[in-house]
Amino acid sequence: MTSTPVDTETADERGGAGFEEPETREEGKAREDRRTRVTVLVALGANLLIAVAKTVGGLLAGSPALLSEAAHSVADSLNEVFLLAALRRSRRPADRRHPFGYGKERFFWSLLAAVGIFVMGGCFSFYQAFHALTVTSEESYDGYVAGIAVLVVALLAEGASLLRALHQVRRQGGVAEGMRDPALRTVVAEDGTAVLGVTLAIGGMALHMVTGQVIWEASASFAIGALLVYVAYRLGRDAREQLIGVAADDEHSRRIRALLEAQPEIDTVEALLTMRLGLDSTLVAARVDLVPGLDSEEVEEVAVRIKASIAHVVPEADQIFLDVTEKTGPGERAGESPAATGERGGA
Repeated sequence: MTSTPVDTETADERGGAGFEEPETREEGKAREDRRTRVTVLVALGANLLIAVAKTVGGLLAGSPALLSEAAHSVADSLNEVFLLAALRRSRRPADRRHPFGYGKERFFWSLLAAVGIFVMGGCFSFYQAFHALTVTSEESYDGYVAGIAVLVVALLAEGASLLRALHQVRRQGGVAEGMRDPALRTVVAEDGTAVLGVTLAIGGMALHMVTGQVIWEASASFAIGALLVYVAYRLGRDAREQLIGVAADDEHSRRIRALLEAQPEIDTVEALLTMRLGLDSTLVAARVDLVPGLDSEEVEEVAVRIKASIAHVVPEADQIFLDVTEKTGPGERAGESPAATGERGGA
């Protein structure tokens, strides 16, 4: 399919002084991928440094909450590696073995990231909470001040990474559009959870020091674990739906149906099926009945024109299949026309 420019107006029509070559969809996708890659790399660098600091501080202080946060940061670091793999592999071109491309790679690696959050983050946090409550040892707060200082630095680093991710979400069209990218959505979820988790750990450690009751720190570990399990469930559920096959947005489906029904050559739209194949790739399959009296050449021209119109209205629709039949009378169909085609896009 030939990429449709996002803007065909001249600078004079927009009131500008000169003309700028419009950016194609492929160039726009590459630019957004570069931004997402930078966001993931920022999060990876922050998490690696924080994971080391939390682990050292947790071992020295013997703090279950700090060790829970260390496991959380290790899980996040591994997940960022998964997301980098998703960004690289999902842009591979379609081939004979994968004719619809590799767009669903993003959803697969996002599912692995969700599993990593659940196993390495959530389960280890629960273990630390149970361990703190069941193992009796002499109370010692050596290293707790340093541990809290580590968490404060981690809070600042995680907050900066979260702001970077939210800034990219805003640049990509806000929550509705920016959060469609599973890689970016995972980074936002991880960083947001990390900020809340670090806050819980600081509170648990501080209350433990003040009251001398380990229950506060164990409760913080339980809360961190529950938070991570919930986030892992939400991310995993979204990735599962995309891997199984989910329809296009309701607004896109509505636009496509309205376009088909508005064509004078189409008598009825018998069926319209859509499925997201990737972040910006959608399959559209429609079965339509044409009005009687069209010859095969006219039917072929109508099919090509309709595909081009769909690709223009919904640029993500790069796999368009039309099952075109001609209605010969009330309740009768003449069977498939020679123009029942499945070429890609509107080309």
